[in-house]
Amino acid sequence: MEEVSTARVTWRKSTRSNGSGNCVEVADDLAGSVGLRDSKDPDGPVLAFSPASWIAFVTGVQRDMFGN
Repeated sequence: MEEVSTARVTWRKSTRSNGSGNCVEVADDLAGSVGLRDSKDPDGPVLAFSPASWIAFVTGVQRDMFGN
C-alpha cells in the first residue's frame, strides 16, 4: 500500500457536520487522490480514494442509494 503525504493539504468538514466531534474530514487537493480521515484523530490513518471512486460515492449519497 502506498503512503499518502498529507503534510500540505487542506482538510475540510462537511457543512452538515453537527459539531459533536463525530466527523470525517476530506482533502481533495492530494495528487491523484481524495483523502479521508477521522477529525478526532488528525494524526491517525488516512484513507485514499481515486477521484472517480470518490465522485461515485458522493453521487450515491446525494441520490440516497445507501439507505438510512
